[in-house]
Amino acid sequence: MDQEKTVFEKIVSLLDSHSVQYTVIEHAPTPTSEDSAKARGESIKIGAKALLVKGKKGFVVAVMPANRRLDTKKFRKIIASKSLRFASIEELMELTGLPKGALPPFGTVVGLPLYVDSSLFEEEWMAFNAGDLCKSIKMKTVDFRRVGGFEEGEFSFE
Repeated sequence: MDQEKTVFEKIVSLLDSHSVQYTVIEHAPTPTSEDSAKARGESIKIGAKALLVKGKKGFVVAVMPANRRLDTKKFRKIIASKSLRFASIEELMELTGLPKGALPPFGTVVGLPLYVDSSLFEEEWMAFNAGDLCKSIKMKTVDFRRVGGFEEGEFSFE
């Protein structure tokens, strides 16, 4: 009997289907962007932070460099919503099956619309927890853009 693929396996399949070169880094559990950057031995600037947020049309994923913060005013405008709030840990688990800190920057693998901040592409590389607090993937941002599946905008600040 086939088991459903894990989020990590779905990401790997997606990247492989686009012939993307990437590195898998296994590490101790890292629930925060800062912890993840330390465990990977990388700058926090290349960390791709994925946030689950809810606007008037439902939940979406917002991705930005881990050293930046969501500009809620700009993001509300992008998703055409007067209201915006972060998902609770329970909502994150219910919608994605993932714990806090494991949400990857790929909306298709969790079935949610994805928005990516343009500043992510200022770095050559990106790294992220790949649906697992103990597994990260490092890849080039140009390949992330090529895989696609997101809307790009400016909605973060340092």
